[in-house]
Amino acid sequence: MGSIQDDDDVPELSVHALGALQDFLSERDQRAKEFEDLKVTAEDDFDEAPAPTHHNGNGIKDKKLSMEAFTEDWNVSQFWYNDATATTLARQLLDGATDETRIAVVSTPSVFVQIKNLLATPEYPVRPDVKLLEYDERFSVFKEFVPYDFLIPTRLPPSLKGQFDRIICDPPFLSVDCQTKMALTVRWLSKSWDASTHLVICTGERMHELIKKLYGKAGMRTTDFEIEHMKLSNEFCCYANFERKGLWQWKKDE
Repeated sequence: MGSIQDDDDVPELSVHALGALQDFLSERDQRAKEFEDLKVTAEDDFDEAPAPTHHNGNGIKDKKLSMEAFTEDWNVSQFWYNDATATTLARQLLDGATDETRIAVVSTPSVFVQIKNLLATPEYPVRPDVKLLEYDERFSVFKEFVPYDFLIPTRLPPSLKGQFDRIICDPPFLSVDCQTKMALTVRWLSKSWDASTHLVICTGERMHELIKKLYGKAGMRTTDFEIEHMKLSNEFCCYANFERKGLWQWKKDE
């Protein structure tokens, strides 16, 4: 009887499978390194003292945060915006802001990262109070992180209630339950329920009628701004209760 240790019984990977495994492990290690680097960046108080880490094209090194360290988990409906979309949304929230402005970024971490990047440039010398409300604990590397679960829409620090001048929200699921609960969160955070509080909601096009119902009293309308993701091609709409010349206008057919 042969031994269970016989070499013939030991499975071997094909050259192709072995190469795929090595690529996977290499990418995993690279992601882990990027995340550790990002943790160091966040701990260095990014807003106050940006440290050089990469070239900007003019031979000058600048520090810049990236979503690359945060891999998307499609099982929990994580689909990050591309940099152009995230930057435009970040500018909408920062335009005209002061040190007294309070901005809530709800389940929209790619916009939060671009807000951090913009605030680290001379273009935005102000320091508004920004909070990231997010379920994914990886984002706790940022001091602005506030744990958030839409299933418990107002289980948040009481000090945040009715405090925000500008809010952006991207509900992770296209369901009535998710959209409704997150609308409760937005209402709870808002200083007022009218155009004096700038609101931006980014979600699937088929949520159009529900968004009008949930946010109609706050002046919410569909804009002409096109949302683009890194790995998602579904039809998305950007809703807002304000217009901004050069960035977006309300659609005329509403």
